Amino acid sequence: MKVIVHGGAGSAPDEPTPRQAVLDEAAVAGEAESSVVDAVEVAVNVLESSPRFNAGVGGAVQSDGEIRTDAGLMTSDRDAGAACSMPGVEHAVSAARVVMEETPHVLVSGDHATELAADFGVETGVDLWTEDSRERWNDYDAPEGTPREHVAWLRERFGGSAATTSGDDGRSNPKDHDTVGAVAHDGEAFAAATSTGGRWFALAGRVGDVPQIGSGFYAAPAGAASATGAGEDIAKTTLTRRAVRHLESGHSAQEAADRAIEEFAELTGSSAGVIVLDRDGTAGSAFNSEQMQTAVEG
Repeated sequence: MKVIVHGGAGSAPDEPTPRQAVLDEAAVAGEAESSVVDAVEVAVNVLESSPRFNAGVGGAVQSDGEIRTDAGLMTSDRDAGAACSMPGVEHAVSAARVVMEETPHVLVSGDHATELAADFGVETGVDLWTEDSRERWNDYDAPEGTPREHVAWLRERFGGSAATTSGDDGRSNPKDHDTVGAVAHDGEAFAAATSTGGRWFALAGRVGDVPQIGSGFYAAPAGAASATGAGEDIAKTTLTRRAVRHLESGHSAQEAADRAIEEFAELTGSSAGVIVLDRDGTAGSAFNSEQMQTAVEG
C-alpha cells in the first residue's frame, strides 16, 4: 500500500519535529491496511486525534463559538461520501465513509450528519476544544445577535484575503490551513480523503472546500489527490480535480501537483497545497505557502 499524507499548507509550525512525527505515524498506520479506503480513513483518524492540526480535536472555532468538522472521501471507482458542519465529531472522515457506504447520497450536513454518524458507530459528542483553542477564543469578544451582526464581526477577523486570515490585532491564524488529508494506492485502486475544522472566525455554519468533490478531494482511475489551503478559492477552482486531470493527460504525480498549484496561484493569488498519487504509485506534492509537511510510506 502506498500512502501519502499532509498536515496542511500554511505558515511554518512552531514545533515541526513532533508534528512531523504524527504525520509519519499516520502514514505508517495507513500503509498497514489492506484496502485503500481503510488506509485513508485510518491515516486521517490519526491526524484528527492530534491537536497539532486543524481537524477533529483542536479544530477552528466559528463565529458562534462552536467547532464544526467536515470531511470527504472518494475512491477511483467514483464511490464518494462527505459530511460537514458537524459539532462534536472528532473523526469526520469516518462520518464521510458512513455517507459513502451506507446511504445513496454524497453529502449530509449538520446535526443530521452527526446523528447519522452516531447511528453507525462513529463517536459523537466529543469535546474538540484544547487549552490553546480555548485561550485563543477567549482573546476575542464573541459576537452576539443575528447572522448579519456575526458577518460584521468576522469581517475584521476572517480577513479580506483568502490567502491569509488575521485577527483584529494583526496576528495571523497559523492553524487556519492545517487541514489534513491522505491518498492511498494499492496497485489497482485509489482513495483520497480530506478532513478539517474549517477556518477560524468563519461564519457559523460555513463550509469550505474540504467536503466538496473535486475541490478538497478527488479520485479517478488515473490517480487521486487531497488539497489544503484557502478553502473558498480551492472550491472555486476545483483544485484536486485539476490535479487529477493532469494525471489523465499523462503527467506524473509531481508534474500534476506542480501544474495544479501554478494554475491555482495564477487564478487566485492565494495559497494552497496538494498531494497526489499516480498509477505508478509515485507520490507528488506541491504548495505555494510557507510550508506543507507530508509523509509517505509504501
